[in-house]
Amino acid sequence: MKPLKEILYKAGLLEVIGSTAVEVNAIVFSSSEVVKGGLFVAVRGTKADGHDFIQHAVESGAAAIVCEEFPKTIRQGITYVKVSDSALALSVISGNYFDNPSSKLKLIGVTGTNGKTTSVTLLFHLFRKLGFRCGLLSTVQNQVNDEVFPATHTTPDPVKLNGLLNLMVREGCEFCFMEVSSHAIVQQRISGLNFAGGVFTNITHDHLDYHKTFDEYIRAKKGFFD
Repeated sequence: MKPLKEILYKAGLLEVIGSTAVEVNAIVFSSSEVVKGGLFVAVRGTKADGHDFIQHAVESGAAAIVCEEFPKTIRQGITYVKVSDSALALSVISGNYFDNPSSKLKLIGVTGTNGKTTSVTLLFHLFRKLGFRCGLLSTVQNQVNDEVFPATHTTPDPVKLNGLLNLMVREGCEFCFMEVSSHAIVQQRISGLNFAGGVFTNITHDHLDYHKTFDEYIRAKKGFFD
């Protein structure tokens, strides 16, 4: 449980309805995952808009809502927070909720069309052999020292990502080697993270179904280093 006001730091607040002293026990951006007392962040996706599910989140027990536009119906006792960019806010809030774990690790991000998984895996095993406690975030699996966690995306969503980084800190990890996908860069999943270093492998004409043009794909990769 954390007071809402503590995790809204640097989240781009524009307006608040209700009390920020309310405590939240979880952060979700899917209304189907809302728990009683949780915070629901309405993010605009490529296929669905989280703003359309605010009412469902409230009815499911959400204590607070973060959104770019207030809903037409404001329910008494619920805190509504308007931000400039919900995707960015989700990443920042997630970092705050988990005590900004990336600032307590040497986080190394690897991006590029090919070679990301190989690079982070080799670095992870090399540093383990050198005696360091390490974390791994990859397409194949996520790992904290010897403990393996299944991976669903090349780069996890901000809540899972910061949760895993927080676990690494608690388990005494000094380094984390992480794949950074172009999708994650554009979708602000890595916003707010403190990277100690970045690696670029290569870029080819791929993922244009999402980025539409090669120039747009290049700008996405460049966004990581910017």
